[in-house]
Amino acid sequence: MNSLLLAANTAGYTTPQLWRVLTKTGYFIGLSGAIGLTVTYATTVRPALRSAEKAAGSDTGPGADAAVLRSRSATSLAWAGVVLLVAGYFQLAARVARSGKGMPFGDALSPARIRDFLQAPAAKGAWIAQGTVYLLQNLVLLATAAALTALFVPAVRRHTDRVALAALPAALAVTLVAAVPTTAPADLDRWLDLAFDQTHIVSGTVWLGGLALLVALAGTRGRLGDGAGLLWADIWRRFSLVAMVCVGAVLVSGLWLSWKHVGAVSQLWTTGYGLALLVKVGLVLGLVTAGAVNQFWLMPRIARARRADDTASLRHLTLHHFPLVVWGEVVLGVAVLAVMPFIAGSARTEAGSAKAVSSGSLFAAGAALVVALAVSLYATAKASDALARRPAGVRAAA
Repeated sequence: MNSLLLAANTAGYTTPQLWRVLTKTGYFIGLSGAIGLTVTYATTVRPALRSAEKAAGSDTGPGADAAVLRSRSATSLAWAGVVLLVAGYFQLAARVARSGKGMPFGDALSPARIRDFLQAPAAKGAWIAQGTVYLLQNLVLLATAAALTALFVPAVRRHTDRVALAALPAALAVTLVAAVPTTAPADLDRWLDLAFDQTHIVSGTVWLGGLALLVALAGTRGRLGDGAGLLWADIWRRFSLVAMVCVGAVLVSGLWLSWKHVGAVSQLWTTGYGLALLVKVGLVLGLVTAGAVNQFWLMPRIARARRADDTASLRHLTLHHFPLVVWGEVVLGVAVLAVMPFIAGSARTEAGSAKAVSSGSLFAAGAALVVALAVSLYATAKASDALARRPAGVRAAA
């Protein structure tokens, strides 16, 4: 943080005010909860629970464990709705405080100020007023939060699957609607900026929110049966695939956005934007490293324990070792969100570099990078499977 303040004094970088840091970080936490939890529940938790319930009765064994996890999922989703609602209100006030000539954040919290901001007429040449876009966004946000918080009601909790699936597209729309441009983008680069920015946000929030949900669910281990390791092995396997897709999307979109705003490697430590980005990259690499530990060390051991029908080791690996690593990932993820408000402006602008302009050769290099990344992720999955097939002392490793 001191390095960021130093850059603010040496490279024309403006350090964001505390209210800006808190509101933006809170907003991304809210998005991570709404998007990450609904997507992870739909793609990972729900299918695993349904499989467990089909394999056994609903009163004992896997069926009872599934009921416990579904109840905790409903509670987590409900709290995600509360966080989204609160974070959305403060983020809207922050937009009001930064609009026009600006105003104190305390004044921007006034409903009257917010109403005036949302009703402001469209700028010249705009097809829609910016305030109208934010009005639509917050209406969607309100509907999403209402659907999720309804899960606090016992009668609604019996329909957790339906509520989560209905809230998922609405949660995605919260960020997508806000990105709608009020004027037509000038060129292809601008369209790509919008697309990659939203890809970065959605994939990042799915990744971090999913980790948070699984950590919350792992907290129920004291209420689960001895055979819960089998259910959790399925959950971790499913989420590892979701996480790999998110990692690929974060890396590709992040590289585009970094190229747009950083004109030279040296700008990473000579500009405020670059220093903040460098900190974020370090934290993301920490997340990727933790994911590699899961993929190459824990997942193979879980697979071997499952194949050997070693119930004790399977439970220990899935409900003790794995959640410990994921807790570390959650901490790193929150740190990433805390750094986000400091990544403002552009290193190119601070350093006086030329604006980034795409070309055919850049797109060709990008396509090659995407292919290489896809091959790398595929090879990672295959390597993890190969490690799982190797004979080893699973109980000793656990």
